[in-house]
Amino acid sequence: LTGGHIFAVQIKQSAMATDSPLLLAAVTLLSAFQMGYLARRVGWSRMAHKILPPVVSGPPEFEQTFRAHQNCVEFYPLFLVTLWTCGMFFSEVLAAATGLVYMAARQLYFNGYTQSTKKRLPGFHLTLAVLLTLSVLAVVGITRGLLDKYFYTHI
Repeated sequence: LTGGHIFAVQIKQSAMATDSPLLLAAVTLLSAFQMGYLARRVGWSRMAHKILPPVVSGPPEFEQTFRAHQNCVEFYPLFLVTLWTCGMFFSEVLAAATGLVYMAARQLYFNGYTQSTKKRLPGFHLTLAVLLTLSVLAVVGITRGLLDKYFYTHI
């Protein structure tokens, strides 16, 4: 192998290291695409109701779409922190699977909210359950890590 080929092989190996959190990255990217799609739905609603930015009030249909998106934006940092913390310290596979459930819950929430405010509740409750699950598992994972590293206790 020439120097260039060795360098290319090393780059490929380091980019695909076996300990890379590929599932977490994949779910994060999918969720970012979902957030982009939900933002686009607000744009479509703006066009349908002829509401130009920065105005955020208008017909109930627009306001519900806008609020549904804003709520998803407000929850997104909580999701990302709990997803990655759970995935890094408890289980990447379980965190990624739960992350997909979160995405489904947010879609259910968004679609429900755009129809009526009461129809948002099933998606909202599922979202809370997912975030609670990720949070509890993250705390368990961190606690196990702390006990193992600093107190030499294996749980």
